[in-house]
Amino acid sequence: MNRGSSVLVLTWVVILVASSEAQLEVGYYNCSCPRAEELIRTVVRAAIRRDPGNGPGLVRIFFHDCFIRGCDASVLLDTAPGSNATSVEKKSLANNPSLRGFGVIDRAKRVVERRCRRTVSCADIVAFAARDASSIMGGIDFDVPAGRRDGRVSNVAEVLDNLPPPFFNASQLVASFAAKNLTADDMVTLSGAHSFGLTHCSTISFRLYPQIAADMNATYGRTLRTRCPAATGGQDPVVPLDLVTRLRFDNQYYKNVQTLEVPFTSDATLLTQNDTAALVDLYARNRTLWMSRFAAAMVKMGNLDVLTGNQGEIRKFCNRVN
Repeated sequence: MNRGSSVLVLTWVVILVASSEAQLEVGYYNCSCPRAEELIRTVVRAAIRRDPGNGPGLVRIFFHDCFIRGCDASVLLDTAPGSNATSVEKKSLANNPSLRGFGVIDRAKRVVERRCRRTVSCADIVAFAARDASSIMGGIDFDVPAGRRDGRVSNVAEVLDNLPPPFFNASQLVASFAAKNLTADDMVTLSGAHSFGLTHCSTISFRLYPQIAADMNATYGRTLRTRCPAATGGQDPVVPLDLVTRLRFDNQYYKNVQTLEVPFTSDATLLTQNDTAALVDLYARNRTLWMSRFAAAMVKMGNLDVLTGNQGEIRKFCNRVN
C-alpha cells in the first residue's frame, strides 16, 4: 500500500475513534503490556504464512463475534456457565465447521500471557488479529482501539437470530446491520471481506441445482458446479469466494458482484438497490477509497456492545471462562 493510501486509512480511523462512544482507546496496552500488539501480529503472520486460509478466518471470527453479543470473544468459548459443548455459539451451523482461526487466537493468547498475565483480553486479541490479517493479506492497516473485556455467556440460539445469512436480500441485510447501529454503507463496505476465503458447497448448492440461480452468471455457475457436484458422496467440498484473486484481500469482490460472479445471494443482491449498487460501482473503481472505509467500518464494528471497565473478565484461556 502506498503512502497516500496509508494516510487516508489512518485519517478515516482517527475520525471514527474520535467519535466513538465506547470506552476504548488506541494504545490501551502501551503501559500494561507494551509489546502486546507486536506479539499478536507475529503470531498472525506466522499462521498466515503456514496457511493463508487463516487470514480470512480471523476477519470472519471478528465479524461473527461482534454481531452476536457484541465484541466480547463469546464465539471462542467451548463451554460457558449454563451452556455445554453443544450449546455455545461456536457450534452454530453458521460457525461450525466453516469458522476457522481459533487455534491462532489461542496461540496468540498463550504468547501474550507469558509476557503479561491476565492483562490482554481475548476480545482485544480477536480485534487485533482481524486487523493484522487485513494488513498482511490486503495492505489495510489501521489503529485498533482496545480495552474490551471478555464475556461469560455464549448461546448457540442467539447466532442465527443475529448473524445475517448468505441468502438475505438487500432489504434484509440493511435491516440486520441497522439493528447493530451499522449503516447500509457499512454493510456494503464490510461485504468486501468476501474477497478472500472459502465457502462450503452445501451453503450454495441451492443456487446451483436444479438450475443456476437467475442472479448468478451462467458461466460462473457452471464453473462452481464442477467444484460442487450435485452428488457429493457425503463430502462437502469448499470453493473460493473469489476465483480471481483468491488469496488477496482487495476490491476484486466488487467487480465480481458487478458481473454476478459471486456465490451468495447476499452478494448479488447488492445490485438490486440504487444506493448499494452505486457503492459497489464506486468501490470497484476505487480500491484506495474502499480500503480506507473498510478500516473505518472495522473500527466502528469493533465498538459494538463492548464490555469495559469492571464488566466481564480477562480470561486466562480464550476457550473457557475463568
